Amino acid sequence: MDLDPSDRFAELRAPAHWQAVDFISDLHLQASEPATFDCWRRYLQRPTAERPDALFILGDLFEVWVGDDVLADSSTGPPDEDHLEHRFWHSCAEILRVYSEHTPVFFMPGNRDFLLGQTGLAACGMEGLKDPTVLVFLGQRWLLSHGDALCLDDADYMRFRTQVRQPGWQRDFLARPLIEREALARELRRQSEARKHEQAGDPSLWADVDGAAARNWLQRSRAHTLIHGHTHRPDRHDLGPSTDGHLQRIVLSDWDATARPPRSEVLRLDARGLHRLPLMARP
Repeated sequence: MDLDPSDRFAELRAPAHWQAVDFISDLHLQASEPATFDCWRRYLQRPTAERPDALFILGDLFEVWVGDDVLADSSTGPPDEDHLEHRFWHSCAEILRVYSEHTPVFFMPGNRDFLLGQTGLAACGMEGLKDPTVLVFLGQRWLLSHGDALCLDDADYMRFRTQVRQPGWQRDFLARPLIEREALARELRRQSEARKHEQAGDPSLWADVDGAAARNWLQRSRAHTLIHGHTHRPDRHDLGPSTDGHLQRIVLSDWDATARPPRSEVLRLDARGLHRLPLMARP
């Protein structure tokens, strides 16, 4: 995928007082994974002195998001699967809202939570970001993306992505009853898990970011480093020289506190550069 030459990259200029920012992605928070949720909650509830000046969430914070009305649901029926998930979304939103009272939180949609709208963002105290966005910080330009738009070899997914990002498709989907949307989401998750099982859960078998497309984005955005998630393959990739420096992409870690070893990592950017902060999951 390429951006039309007439398009301009969104840009966010950091305030002068910022000294450190954190990046996370691909937590896939869900009620059925309490260990990962607990690790994330403890990260957000650390002492103020350990916090960054801003938190950037680059997509797939949630395993699924079927519409902001999950936060408005006030049903008091039996604790079935949907009711428990609604309570879980309320807990996530409240934790984020409290955190954002002291630390700004920026959210970029991923392939699982692209339906998080302005009502949901406001409830969580988050500010939405376009994908991609250039962060101007510490005298440099950093290109931020979820990363899925650059996985060009995954033709089936790219067709799906084009479809579901259309305003008309989203309007029609969100017009369906909530219970129907949740049932569809469960079926899509079942299909996704089946595909992962076929690939033995090995992310190295999944489509990766196209290097030429990443270089194109960096050169046109006048940035040297692309920071993204989606691929679940945390690493640094050299993209070669440019006319005014060297290009690279940095891949964020996904989070899974039940994996062995557990995965829960933050990427921090400060005056020392980019460095990874592993978080300890409770045994």
